Amino acid sequence: MVKSPLIEHFMVTALQQRCSVVTDPEDGTCVIIDGGGEADRIISWLDNGEGSGPDATIGEYQGERNVVALLNTHAHFDHSGHIPYLLERYDVKWHLHADDAFLQSTVQSAANRWGFMVPEPAIADIEWEHGDLFSFNNLNFEIIHTPGHTLGGCCLKLEVEDGSDHLFVGDTLFEGSVGRTDLPDSGGDMDLLLRMIKERLWPLEADTVVHPGHGPLTTIGHEKETNPYVNGHRFGRGSWL
Repeated sequence: MVKSPLIEHFMVTALQQRCSVVTDPEDGTCVIIDGGGEADRIISWLDNGEGSGPDATIGEYQGERNVVALLNTHAHFDHSGHIPYLLERYDVKWHLHADDAFLQSTVQSAANRWGFMVPEPAIADIEWEHGDLFSFNNLNFEIIHTPGHTLGGCCLKLEVEDGSDHLFVGDTLFEGSVGRTDLPDSGGDMDLLLRMIKERLWPLEADTVVHPGHGPLTTIGHEKETNPYVNGHRFGRGSWL
Protein backbone atom coordinates (compact mmCIF):
# COMPACT_ATOMS: atom_id res chain seq x y z
CA MET A 1 0.00 0.00 0.00
CA VAL A 2 1.34 3.39 -1.01
CA LYS A 3 2.41 6.11 1.41
CA SER A 4 1.93 9.79 0.53
CA PRO A 5 1.39 9.33 -3.22
CA LEU A 6 2.18 12.07 -5.67
CA ILE A 7 -0.97 12.91 -7.66
CA GLU A 8 -0.65 15.34 -10.56
CA HIS A 9 -3.64 16.72 -12.45
CA PHE A 10 -3.42 17.76 -16.06
CA MET A 11 -6.55 19.58 -17.23
CA VAL A 12 -6.48 18.69 -20.91
CA THR A 13 -8.29 19.86 -24.07
CA ALA A 14 -10.82 22.66 -24.31
CA LEU A 15 -13.16 20.49 -22.24
CA GLN A 16 -10.73 20.65 -19.28
CA GLN A 17 -10.80 16.92 -18.63
CA ARG A 18 -8.73 15.78 -15.66
CA CYS A 19 -5.93 13.38 -16.54
CA SER A 20 -4.42 12.15 -13.28
CA VAL A 21 -0.88 10.84 -12.94
CA VAL A 22 -0.27 8.84 -9.76
CA THR A 23 3.29 8.12 -8.63
CA ASP A 24 4.66 6.14 -5.70
CA PRO A 25 7.40 8.36 -4.24
CA GLU A 26 9.16 5.29 -2.85
CA ASP A 27 10.20 3.87 -6.23
CA GLY A 28 8.72 6.04 -9.00
CA THR A 29 6.08 3.53 -10.09
CA CYS A 30 3.57 5.57 -12.07
CA VAL A 31 0.13 5.10 -13.66
CA ILE A 32 -1.79 7.46 -15.93
CA ILE A 33 -5.56 7.70 -15.44
CA ASP A 34 -7.79 8.94 -18.28
CA GLY A 35 -5.28 9.92 -20.95
CA GLY A 36 -7.76 11.82 -23.07
CA GLY A 37 -5.70 14.65 -24.51
CA GLU A 38 -2.42 16.57 -24.68
CA ALA A 39 -0.35 13.38 -24.64
CA ASP A 40 2.81 15.23 -25.76
CA ARG A 41 2.56 17.56 -22.78
CA ILE A 42 2.16 14.68 -20.33
CA ILE A 43 4.97 12.63 -21.88
CA SER A 44 7.34 15.61 -21.90
CA TRP A 45 6.70 16.24 -18.22
CA LEU A 46 6.99 12.62 -17.10
CA ASP A 47 10.06 11.82 -19.17
CA ASN A 48 12.03 15.04 -18.90
CA GLY A 49 10.34 17.36 -16.40
CA GLU A 50 9.82 19.81 -19.24
CA GLY A 51 6.88 21.84 -20.49
CA SER A 52 3.97 23.40 -18.67
CA GLY A 53 3.59 20.53 -16.22
CA PRO A 54 0.52 19.71 -14.15
CA ASP A 55 -2.20 22.20 -13.24
CA ALA A 56 -2.39 20.93 -9.66
CA THR A 57 -0.31 18.61 -7.48
CA ILE A 58 -0.84 16.64 -4.28
CA GLY A 59 2.36 15.38 -2.61
CA GLU A 60 6.02 15.58 -3.61
CA TYR A 61 8.47 13.55 -5.68
CA GLN A 62 11.54 14.62 -7.65
CA GLY A 63 12.84 11.34 -9.08
CA GLU A 64 12.40 9.48 -12.34
CA ARG A 65 9.05 7.92 -13.30
CA ASN A 66 8.39 4.37 -14.40
CA VAL A 67 5.03 4.34 -16.16
CA VAL A 68 3.63 0.82 -15.67
CA ALA A 69 -0.04 1.08 -16.75
CA LEU A 70 -2.73 3.20 -18.35
CA LEU A 71 -6.08 3.14 -16.54
CA ASN A 72 -9.45 4.51 -17.63
CA THR A 73 -12.62 5.30 -15.75
CA HIS A 74 -14.67 5.18 -18.97
CA ALA A 75 -14.35 5.57 -22.74
CA HIS A 76 -15.70 8.96 -23.76
CA PHE A 77 -13.26 10.54 -26.20
CA ASP A 78 -12.11 13.30 -23.85
CA HIS A 79 -10.93 10.60 -21.44
CA SER A 80 -9.53 8.00 -23.85
CA GLY A 81 -8.84 9.79 -27.13
CA HIS A 82 -5.05 10.06 -26.71
CA ILE A 83 -4.47 6.58 -25.30
CA PRO A 84 -2.91 5.47 -28.65
CA TYR A 85 -0.23 8.15 -28.36
CA LEU A 86 0.57 7.13 -24.78
CA LEU A 87 0.77 3.47 -25.82
CA GLU A 88 3.24 4.44 -28.54
CA ARG A 89 5.54 5.92 -25.92
CA TYR A 90 5.05 3.47 -23.04
CA ASP A 91 5.11 -0.31 -23.51
CA VAL A 92 2.34 -0.98 -20.98
CA LYS A 93 -1.18 -2.41 -20.77
CA TRP A 94 -4.32 -0.30 -21.04
CA HIS A 95 -7.19 -1.11 -18.65
CA LEU A 96 -10.89 -0.43 -19.32
CA HIS A 97 -14.19 -2.04 -18.30
CA ALA A 98 -15.49 -4.48 -20.92
CA ASP A 99 -18.88 -2.77 -21.12
CA ASP A 100 -17.27 0.34 -22.63
CA ALA A 101 -15.61 -1.52 -25.52
CA PHE A 102 -18.27 -0.43 -28.01
CA LEU A 103 -18.19 3.17 -26.78
CA GLN A 104 -14.42 3.17 -27.23
CA SER A 105 -14.86 2.10 -30.86
CA THR A 106 -16.85 5.32 -31.49
CA VAL A 107 -14.37 7.85 -30.09
CA GLN A 108 -13.36 9.27 -33.46
CA SER A 109 -16.91 10.00 -34.60
CA ALA A 110 -17.83 11.34 -31.17
CA ALA A 111 -14.80 13.63 -31.12
CA ASN A 112 -15.63 14.89 -34.60
CA ARG A 113 -19.13 15.86 -33.48
CA TRP A 114 -17.52 18.11 -30.87
CA GLY A 115 -14.92 19.53 -33.26
CA PHE A 116 -11.97 17.46 -32.04
CA MET A 117 -9.66 15.08 -33.87
CA VAL A 118 -8.30 11.92 -32.25
CA PRO A 119 -6.45 8.92 -33.71
CA GLU A 120 -7.86 5.47 -34.46
CA PRO A 121 -9.16 4.18 -31.12
CA ALA A 122 -7.12 1.84 -29.00
CA ILE A 123 -8.44 -1.52 -27.83
CA ALA A 124 -8.09 -2.35 -24.15
CA ASP A 125 -5.48 -4.92 -23.21
CA ILE A 126 -7.16 -5.75 -19.91
CA GLU A 127 -10.93 -5.55 -19.34
CA TRP A 128 -11.63 -5.24 -15.67
CA GLU A 129 -14.78 -5.93 -13.65
CA HIS A 130 -16.41 -4.70 -10.46
CA GLY A 131 -14.47 -5.73 -7.39
CA ASP A 132 -11.20 -6.41 -9.18
CA LEU A 133 -8.04 -5.45 -7.33
CA PHE A 134 -5.00 -4.32 -9.30
CA SER A 135 -1.59 -3.77 -7.74
CA PHE A 136 1.24 -1.93 -9.45
CA ASN A 137 3.97 -2.42 -6.87
CA ASN A 138 2.60 -0.36 -3.95
CA LEU A 139 -0.18 1.31 -5.95
CA ASN A 140 -3.28 -0.72 -5.08
CA PHE A 141 -6.54 0.07 -6.88
CA GLU A 142 -10.01 -1.34 -6.25
CA ILE A 143 -12.35 -1.24 -9.25
CA ILE A 144 -15.87 -0.02 -8.46
CA HIS A 145 -18.24 -0.39 -11.41
CA THR A 146 -20.70 2.52 -11.43
CA PRO A 147 -22.70 2.34 -14.69
CA GLY A 148 -25.16 5.09 -15.54
CA HIS A 149 -23.01 7.71 -17.23
CA THR A 150 -21.68 4.95 -19.47
CA LEU A 151 -22.23 1.20 -19.40
CA GLY A 152 -18.70 0.53 -18.26
CA GLY A 153 -18.06 3.56 -16.10
CA CYS A 154 -15.88 2.77 -13.09
CA CYS A 155 -14.39 4.50 -10.09
CA LEU A 156 -10.82 3.60 -9.14
CA LYS A 157 -10.04 3.64 -5.41
CA LEU A 158 -6.39 4.11 -4.51
CA GLU A 159 -5.64 2.74 -1.05
CA VAL A 160 -3.33 5.00 0.98
CA GLU A 161 -1.52 3.78 4.09
CA ASP A 162 -0.88 7.11 5.81
CA GLY A 163 -3.87 9.22 4.81
CA SER A 164 -7.21 9.38 3.09
CA ASP A 165 -7.89 7.09 0.16
CA HIS A 166 -8.30 8.68 -3.27
CA LEU A 167 -11.18 7.90 -5.63
CA PHE A 168 -10.85 8.64 -9.34
CA VAL A 169 -14.47 8.79 -10.47
CA GLY A 170 -14.35 9.98 -14.07
CA ASP A 171 -17.74 11.48 -14.86
CA THR A 172 -19.74 9.43 -12.36
CA LEU A 173 -19.76 12.11 -9.66
CA PHE A 174 -18.91 15.81 -9.44
CA GLU A 175 -18.96 18.46 -6.75
CA GLY A 176 -22.69 19.10 -6.48
CA SER A 177 -23.60 17.11 -9.59
CA VAL A 178 -23.40 13.81 -11.43
CA GLY A 179 -22.53 12.71 -14.95
CA ARG A 180 -24.73 13.27 -17.99
CA THR A 181 -26.92 10.40 -19.07
CA ASP A 182 -28.06 11.66 -22.50
CA LEU A 183 -24.94 11.12 -24.63
CA PRO A 184 -25.10 8.85 -27.71
CA ASP A 185 -23.84 5.24 -27.59
CA SER A 186 -23.19 5.47 -23.85
CA GLY A 187 -26.05 3.54 -22.24
CA GLY A 188 -26.86 6.45 -19.96
CA ASP A 189 -29.40 5.82 -17.22
CA MET A 190 -29.92 8.41 -14.48
CA ASP A 191 -31.80 6.10 -12.11
CA LEU A 192 -29.04 3.50 -12.39
CA LEU A 193 -26.31 6.08 -11.93
CA LEU A 194 -27.85 7.44 -8.74
CA ARG A 195 -28.40 3.94 -7.38
CA MET A 196 -24.78 2.97 -8.06
CA ILE A 197 -23.52 6.11 -6.30
CA LYS A 198 -25.65 5.37 -3.25
CA GLU A 199 -24.89 1.65 -3.13
CA ARG A 200 -21.23 1.62 -4.07
CA LEU A 201 -19.75 5.03 -3.24
CA TRP A 202 -21.59 6.26 -0.17
CA PRO A 203 -20.31 3.33 1.98
CA LEU A 204 -16.73 4.51 1.46
CA GLU A 205 -14.97 6.50 4.17
CA ALA A 206 -16.27 10.07 4.41
CA ASP A 207 -12.78 11.55 4.03
CA THR A 208 -12.13 9.72 0.73
CA VAL A 209 -10.86 12.35 -1.70
CA VAL A 210 -12.91 12.41 -4.91
CA HIS A 211 -11.14 13.28 -8.18
CA PRO A 212 -13.83 14.01 -10.80
CA GLY A 213 -13.19 14.01 -14.53
CA HIS A 214 -13.95 17.75 -14.60
CA GLY A 215 -14.16 20.49 -12.00
CA PRO A 216 -12.90 20.72 -8.40
CA LEU A 217 -12.04 17.93 -6.00
CA THR A 218 -14.48 16.98 -3.28
CA THR A 219 -14.98 14.20 -0.71
CA ILE A 220 -17.42 11.35 -0.30
CA GLY A 221 -18.69 12.83 2.96
CA HIS A 222 -19.37 16.24 1.44
CA GLU A 223 -21.24 14.83 -1.55
CA LYS A 224 -23.19 12.37 0.56
CA GLU A 225 -24.48 15.27 2.66
CA THR A 226 -24.96 17.95 0.01
CA ASN A 227 -25.15 16.58 -3.54
CA PRO A 228 -28.64 17.62 -4.73
CA TYR A 229 -28.90 15.00 -7.49
CA VAL A 230 -28.28 12.07 -5.20
CA ASN A 231 -30.36 13.54 -2.37
CA GLY A 232 -33.59 13.58 -4.33
CA HIS A 233 -33.50 16.92 -6.16
CA ARG A 234 -33.46 16.19 -9.87
CA PHE A 235 -32.28 18.89 -12.27
CA GLY A 236 -32.30 17.17 -15.62
CA ARG A 237 -29.43 15.51 -17.39
CA GLY A 238 -26.45 16.05 -15.08
CA SER A 239 -23.18 17.78 -15.98
CA TRP A 240 -20.16 17.41 -18.21
CA LEU A 241 -19.29 14.70 -20.71
